[in-house]
Formats: sequence, C-alpha cells, structure tokens
Amino acid sequence: MSSNRRGMGGSPAAKPKDFKKSVKRIFIELGIFKYFILLAVLLSVLSSIISIFAPKQLSKLTDEITSGLMINNSNLVKISNSIKSNINSDSFKKRIVKILDINYTNFGNVMTDSSISQEEQSYILKLYKGDFSSIYLLSDNTLNKLFTDSIYNGVNISRSDKIKFIKESSNNRISLPDSIAKVIFDDLIIDGVKINSYDQVKFMNMVSSSKELKKDKDIYNKFDKLPSSLKKVILPSMRLEKIKSITIFIFILYIVSALLSFLEHIIMANTSNRFAYKIRNTISKKFNKLPLSFFDKNETGNIMSIVTNDVDTITQSLNQSAAMLVSSSTLLIGSLVMMFITNIVMAFTAVISSIFGFIFIGIILSKSQKYFIKKQESLGLLNGHIEEMYSSLNVINVYNASDYASDKFNKLNTELYKSNILSSFLSGLMQPGMNFIGNFGYVAVCIVGSMLALDGKITFGVIVAFITYVRLFTQPLSQFAQGLNSLQSGVAASERVFKFIDEKEEADESSINSKLAISKAKGNIEFKNVVFTYDGNDTPTIKGFSAKIKAGQKVAIVGPTGAGKTTMVNLLMKFYNISSGDIVIDNYSISKLTRDNIHDLFTMVLQDTWLFEGSIKDNIRYNQLDVSDDEIVKVCEVVGLDHYIKTLPKGYDTYINSVDSVSAGERQLMTIARGMLKKSPFLILDEATSNVDTRTEEIVQKAMDKLIKNKTSFIIAHRLSTIKNADLILVVKDGNIVEQGNHEELMKLGGSYAELYNSQFELE
Repeated sequence: MSSNRRGMGGSPAAKPKDFKKSVKRIFIELGIFKYFILLAVLLSVLSSIISIFAPKQLSKLTDEITSGLMINNSNLVKISNSIKSNINSDSFKKRIVKILDINYTNFGNVMTDSSISQEEQSYILKLYKGDFSSIYLLSDNTLNKLFTDSIYNGVNISRSDKIKFIKESSNNRISLPDSIAKVIFDDLIIDGVKINSYDQVKFMNMVSSSKELKKDKDIYNKFDKLPSSLKKVILPSMRLEKIKSITIFIFILYIVSALLSFLEHIIMANTSNRFAYKIRNTISKKFNKLPLSFFDKNETGNIMSIVTNDVDTITQSLNQSAAMLVSSSTLLIGSLVMMFITNIVMAFTAVISSIFGFIFIGIILSKSQKYFIKKQESLGLLNGHIEEMYSSLNVINVYNASDYASDKFNKLNTELYKSNILSSFLSGLMQPGMNFIGNFGYVAVCIVGSMLALDGKITFGVIVAFITYVRLFTQPLSQFAQGLNSLQSGVAASERVFKFIDEKEEADESSINSKLAISKAKGNIEFKNVVFTYDGNDTPTIKGFSAKIKAGQKVAIVGPTGAGKTTMVNLLMKFYNISSGDIVIDNYSISKLTRDNIHDLFTMVLQDTWLFEGSIKDNIRYNQLDVSDDEIVKVCEVVGLDHYIKTLPKGYDTYINSVDSVSAGERQLMTIARGMLKKSPFLILDEATSNVDTRTEEIVQKAMDKLIKNKTSFIIAHRLSTIKNADLILVVKDGNIVEQGNHEELMKLGGSYAELYNSQFELE
C-alpha cells in the first residue's frame, strides 16, 4: 500500500513550548496519582523537618561531651566572682570585725599601759573609732592585749589565729587560719552543690598562687587538690545519662527521618511507574483512534521515541524531581530559620557565602532549558532515521546509499551530540559549583564561629550545629539543580507526549447506530461521484469517481502508479474520509457505518507483509481465536505453505523471531493464508502476489479463486495477466475511471488498458 509518509528527511524540529503550561498539564494528567505524590511530598517534608531539628540536638550533645572534657569555666567564674564580691562588700568588713571580736572593755587599761608607745596608742584610738586601716601596724604584745579567744558561728577562734590573720593580711597573703577560714564566707550553692567557706578559701589560695589561671600548665594538677565540692562543679565530669538520652534521641530522629524518606521514595517510584503505565495505555488507545494521515506525516521511529524514551523521561522526572524540589525547599527554609534562631551573626555568614549558589543556578537554568527540548527532539529524529535505515537496509545496499545514509545519521547524531553535551555541560556545572559554595560556607562558618567562641559568645556545639546547617542549606541548592534538570527533561518530553495525545482523532462514531451484519451482507458497492484530497494538497487525488459493483463480482483496479488505486481502497475501508460524494455498501452509506463494522466486512491482504514474533500458527490465526488448527493446516495446503512449514523443526509451532528468517514470498503466503481464514463478504487484494514466484502465483491464484467465491473482491495488480478473469476491470487514471469492462471488452476497445497490457508483454 502506498503512502505519503515522509522518508529519511524526518520532520522539522518542534518549537519550544510554555514551561508553566506543560507543568500544569502534567498535574492535570496525573489525576488520582497527584494525591499519592502529595502524600510522598508530605513524607518528604516531615523527613526534612526532622533533619532540620537534629543539628540542634547534635549541638547539645557536643556541648555536653565538651563540658565533660573541659574545666567548667562558667562555674569557675561564678566562684571567683562570688568571692570577689564578698571581699569588696561592706558586710564582709563587718563580718571580719565580728570574727576578730576586739575586747573593748580592756581599752582603758591598754591606753594607760606604759609599755605601749604613743604611736601605737594613736592606732588603737583609730581602731576604737572603727578605723582598722592601721591594725596590722600594732605589735604582737599590743594585739595580745586587745584580743581574746572567742566563738563565731559555733567555731572557736583563738587569739593567736586572730593575730596570725592580721599579720598575713598585712603581707597581701591570704593564708588564713583554719578557724577563720571556716566562717569568713557564706556557703555558696552552684549546680546544687554546697561550697562552704573553708572550700572557698582553698580555692582563693589556689587562684592567688597562680599568676594566670588559664595559662597555667599545672592547672589540672592544682584542681585535683581541691575539696570534693569544688571538684564537682569545676573539674571535667561526663554526665553519661544525659549524653545517652541525647544520643538515643538523635538516633531516633535520624531513623524516623530515614524511614519517612524511604516511604517517600517507594511511593514516588510506584506512582511514577503507574503514571507511565497509564500514559502508555493512553498512547496505545490513541494509536487506534488516529487517522491514517497522521502516520503518513510522521516517522515511525519518532513516534516510537515518544512512546518509549519520552514516557520514560517523564517517569524519571516525576520520580526524581517532585518530592525532591519540595523537600529541598523545606530544608532550605527550615535550616535558614534555625540558623537565625541559633546565632544571627553566623546565620548571615552562611547565607552570604551561599547566596552565590542561587545566582549560579538562576543563570544556568535560563540557558539550559532550550537544550533539553532540543535534545528530546533530536533523539526522536535520530530514532526515526535508525528505524528507517534498519527497515530499508536491503534498499540502501542495493543502491550503494550507505554513504548517504551514514551522512544523514552523522548529521542527526551530531545535532543530538551538541544538544546533549550542552545540556549536560550546563547541568554538570551545578554540582561542582555547589560543592565549592558549600565548602566555602564551611570555612566561613568555622572562622567566624571560632572568633565568637573565643569571645565566649557561643559554644563549640553551636559551631558543629552550624556546619550541619550549612550542609542542609547548601544541599538543597544541589538538589534544586538536579531536580530542575530532571524537571526540564520531563517537561520537554511531556510536550512531545501530550502533543501526540492531543493529535486530532478520527471522527467520533458513537452516534452511529446502523450496522450491517456479516450474515446479511449481499456484496453490492457503489461509488457515487467520490472526491478526495489529501491534507496539504491543492489538487484532488480522486476526482468524481463513480462505479457500481455487484455482489460476487471480481473487480480489478488497474492504472499507472499514482493514479489513485490504493487511495480508492483506503476510502472504501474508511481509513480516510471522502471529501465529497458517497460510497454505498448494500444500501448503507459508509458515513452511516462505523469503521469497526466496515473492517469486519472486509478481508484485506496487502503487498506489505507483517509478521510478529511468535509461532507460525499464531501468526496465521492472528486475532481469530475461533479458528482451529485443522483449518490452519487446510488453508496452508491450499496456498502451498504446508510443505515448507513441515520442513521446519517444530512445524506449525516453529517460533519466528525475525522477519529475516522467513523469505519475502513465504511471508506473503502466510498473510494470504491469514486473510483466507477470515470469513467476510468482501475481499481486497493489494498486490497480494507481488512477492511470490510465477509457479507459486499460479497456486495462489487457484486458491484465490476459491477464496473469492461468493465474495465481492477488489484486486489491485500491476501484473495484468493475473486479472484477466476479472468480472469487471476499472481503469483508473488521474483519479477517474477512464475505462471499465472485462478483459476482452477492454482489449477490443484498444484504449488505456490495451496499451498497459500490451506494454507489459513488450517488456517481457
């Protein structure tokens, strides 16, 4: 059957479509699947939220472990400040006076004592007035007369301890007697631990003996000598239960996050593949609704690329981009919020160092979309060319056109290579670029964090948390890059798929109620002034064609190539709709009969043979399940196939996995046998014997005579010798019947038929 299908030239590249419109169309086509995608997105968001809160707990764990390895500077400062505050307070001075407990009743005796110098008497007078600034200038003898043993807060304080305290204080030393050390300070409570006055004095003595506490190499050795109360609040101490509880909580967070992510991936994989299954079913149904003109205008390979490559690309895009883009957004926003909550300075550091990533992605996306679209189009054209090269390999070899075909292939391959490498190059820039930005962010956070930690504004755990937040903040940028790349490919593929799905279908026939049953068909057909013009053509191919065919007639249609013979048959089969006029089958206009009804009425054997991978028996029985094996053998005997089939290893059960394993003539006989099995009142033979030899043709002709008995048959043949016995011969030229009659009548007429018939024998 001839066609107007384009050859290896292919189809022009499609123009880029509206990105937003295509995404919206995908969302509409998803139907119920969008709810599963929304569920997957929700799980992805929950997983991301958990991941965002985990670093905060990691910071707590780090600080807890760090506090267990380092001196508690905070408590150290608290104790020092408490002691310093006590010493500088007025209440401390009053306490010292009470502890010393001067014997003022003995003042008169002391002042009149001749052994005490006048100078000391002036110091004693100041002391009496409450001025203790000169007390350390008094001699031991005088001090012995002023002080006596006393009790303060239940502690016995001897005269000698009082004098020793005064003398030590005069030398800027704080080596206190034990009795005074026990009562000089109030008890101090830190982290639930009580630190008494004696322990505070011990701490004060240790600090005063170190020139610079933070730089003292023996600091840990000194702290080991402290009382147990001070050790509890100052020395490193691992709170294992606290560390254990935080660790378990972090572990649970990450496990839950991983499970949610796992479920999200399962749902997305299942949903995307089910959506692809739905799309392929839609495309499969679409094939049966498209007019023959569509396939005439489009390459088979390009159509196959839509069904396979483009649908797979949409599947991968849904699987990789939908949930990823949403989870990335959640991670991006969530990590940003947590960073600002944790520390504003470091948050700005991370954001400024990562902002270049947004600019980088924006530039790449603006440049790469057109290359993704061009890539899909080029892939379709290349597949179409490869399919045609493979199916026409013998023709290419016979005409030595391998160089031409290779040049064509190289040109298409080069176009695909350029669009592919440009899209891959631009998308490939994203990952290393984002890695650099992420690493740059780590460095910036570490530098700024170290400075803040040295100033005591943040802890080491905050730095650890921020390093994780930077990863969570920059990771979405990389995921955005990957997701948007996948989304662009999917959108480019969806444009081609939906364009195919939106192709104009054959007219809806659901309103047609008339039906011509096979059992009631008589076999009369009439063409009434039929006019037909192919889409895009200005000149009609069939021009006012009229003819009457009676039931049971054997009608041959002959004429030069391009006269409209096959087109006439296509109109009869309703593969095309006539432009004007009518075709009537047993008083039923074909406009009143469905295509399925018409196809049931006709058996059609074409010049182009078609076999599928399967047994010979299944190929002959194709879609006629009520045909028995005996009927298959019988019809094969009639057409002369039985002997050949029996020579095969498994006979009729022999599996055909390539048309190359069966000769052209044998394929033709199998299709003829297939047609003979169909019980229908009309028969069309379009060059059905063109691929068989003369001897086989004679056998087939005899079989055809049996096949067409009591059937109205149409035979298109270039070998006019095969249609000599036709009841009616229609000679078609330029879309019109120029002659009609039987062989003898047309030969006597000496017109176009006689000229065609005689020219064949002259050539032979």
